[in-house]
Amino acid sequence: MVYTRGSADDFDNWGRVTGNPGWSWKALWPYIKRHEKWVQPAGGRDPSGQFDPSVHGYKGKVSVSLPWNGPTDHDNRTAKNAELQKEFPVILDQNAGKPIGITWMQSTIGNGERSSAATAYLGSDVRERPNLTILLNTYITRLLPVKASSRSLDIRSIEIAPRKGGPTRILSAANEIILSGGVIGTPQILLNSGIGNKTELEALGIPPLLNLPDVGQGLTEHVATNVAWTVTPPNTTTIDEATALAMWQQNRTGPLTERFTHQMLWSRIQPDSSIFKEFKDPSTGPTSPHIEMPLGSGQGGSLCLLTPHSRGSVKLRSKNPFDDPLIDLGLLSHPFDLAALKEGIRIVKKFYSSPAWDGYITGFRGPDPDNLTNEEFEKVVRDNAFTFLHPVGTASMSSKNSKRGVVDHELKLKGATGIRIVDASVFPYVLTAHTQAAVYILAERAADLIRDAW
Repeated sequence: MVYTRGSADDFDNWGRVTGNPGWSWKALWPYIKRHEKWVQPAGGRDPSGQFDPSVHGYKGKVSVSLPWNGPTDHDNRTAKNAELQKEFPVILDQNAGKPIGITWMQSTIGNGERSSAATAYLGSDVRERPNLTILLNTYITRLLPVKASSRSLDIRSIEIAPRKGGPTRILSAANEIILSGGVIGTPQILLNSGIGNKTELEALGIPPLLNLPDVGQGLTEHVATNVAWTVTPPNTTTIDEATALAMWQQNRTGPLTERFTHQMLWSRIQPDSSIFKEFKDPSTGPTSPHIEMPLGSGQGGSLCLLTPHSRGSVKLRSKNPFDDPLIDLGLLSHPFDLAALKEGIRIVKKFYSSPAWDGYITGFRGPDPDNLTNEEFEKVVRDNAFTFLHPVGTASMSSKNSKRGVVDHELKLKGATGIRIVDASVFPYVLTAHTQAAVYILAERAADLIRDAW
């Protein structure tokens, strides 16, 4: 439910990677606003000064809002800290394209309830449309070509079956197939269809239809580690669970309308850091943060690396389309990522070191890269690392004439006709943001591309 779009540099680089300026921040701005329906916080408090009304959409389908209450003591201290540490300014809105600083959390919540892709785009009125059929308990086993030529494949059919096997059935599209199987499902379907690395497919006994070595490659994920402090909590009123439930049932307000904390920290590693003498900066530009940490009680937080160098993959276990795929997230497989987490921890240590936190933060519990050996720090991080559930990149976009990638700038499968891919697998890299907003943006532009074509 975290709603963060990413930086302007992230999307401008999409334009460069695809060779199409239509994927740049400025060109995507209508789609950024189109999907969003900004609403008041649960309970209707005045959120003035905590967001920029000019950068939001008000007529879209996905509800977005700020927390139901605040500012808390911790929120007020971040404002005081901004006066004392200029590298941690309070930014009016994290979704204006330049998020670096402290921002208020925005979430896909409306009327105290989650606003998801299902509730926003697949409501009862849509499900009743005569041109939509939803098949449950159905598995796509393969994409099937109509005809093959020396130049391209024409793919307009899918083979489906019950999840546990059974007789297959073929469905064909009059115009084109839109594949939205997700970062895991999309490459699995492509590979089962013989679309991928020719050598690896032949080794599994799958006849290759189209040699696209990047299918299932380039999996990128946000890796994170927990950090913690000792604190003296302020005297605040705690709402018990029964009261919270009653508040929500009566008027859709209260703590059950929140999923995470009130504020976020976004920061860049300093350009003169020694890390960049050894490694190339993987960020897309100066508006892109390297790290993120939700800010809450100060007792602990999840420090997330937004710009990993590490890459993973999705591969087939066998030629049986019902077998689960082999998923390798590749976490911390590149040495930059561990080094960047070290720098990130140093940044958040500094954030909580100013007099603004006197009487509240009493010490740092770690993991502390300045008190642990490299080996000790690496073991703690590797033993406790987790992800933010933001995998992308297994069917990535690239320019039309590039030999790399899986789809072109119009999301069409390279070397084939009759099929597009529309999901986070086409992201060429993970954005410096939570990925749901970018998926909505991608899908809204894809809808126009498809409409224009037909």
